[in-house]
Amino acid sequence: MKIALMDSGIGLLAATAAVRRLRPDADLVLSLDPDGMPWGPRTPQDLTGRALAVAEAAAAHRPDALIVGCNTATVHALDTLRTRLEPGIPVIGTVPAIKPAAAGGGPVAIWATPATTGSPYQQGLIRDFAGGVAVTEVPCWGLAEAVEHADEAAVEATVAAAAALTPADVTTVVLGCTHYELVADRIRAAVQRPGLPPLVLHGSAGAVAAQALRRIGGVPAPDAPALGSVTVLLSGRAGALPDPALAYAEGRLLQVASPAS
Repeated sequence: MKIALMDSGIGLLAATAAVRRLRPDADLVLSLDPDGMPWGPRTPQDLTGRALAVAEAAAAHRPDALIVGCNTATVHALDTLRTRLEPGIPVIGTVPAIKPAAAGGGPVAIWATPATTGSPYQQGLIRDFAGGVAVTEVPCWGLAEAVEHADEAAVEATVAAAAALTPADVTTVVLGCTHYELVADRIRAAVQRPGLPPLVLHGSAGAVAAQALRRIGGVPAPDAPALGSVTVLLSGRAGALPDPALAYAEGRLLQVASPAS
């Protein structure tokens, strides 16, 4: 089994680690775009072009499925990627976990990039899946960039700024950017209010990994031998995980990477 994942940067690590936990025997292809990152400020057309190039670099390694480990790329490029690659390679997008979060009753805060916060896409998810639940959209200025560079001081400052915008009665936080899952513990500590029940965090990595297996008819095998290789592509070139990835437990799981082949 071979699973590919793509993103502009290390936001794909959360889903990669989830795949690794479900199938430690699966070979992984990680396709990043250091030449074009960050994708967020790009126009939809430009972002789609970058995403397509990164996806095609991964597709050249003939994976059984491709995970788009980026919320923004899913919004703008998923249809194009599916048109280009399916049915030969199933393409799985990443959607904020608003539906399961709202099922808990709320109040809910959605932490997302400024570009996604208030967007028609996110508003549509709220309308479709969170009717009757109090939802606050929280723009997280600079948080994805801080996580990408493993800048501890910037992570602390940007998490604190977003926590200050989060209502005190929130019981559930949706991590609406894949980068945020890498600092989930720090987000929990910043938002948790004394005397209230433990905060519930909803990321997308586990659901995305499980959906990738379903799309290819695979089943979880967490006890399988940990023999899966890791191939890293940097804007289409063979490479290694960026150094900041190793600041996170999810990146250290993948520290031993095989050459691209």
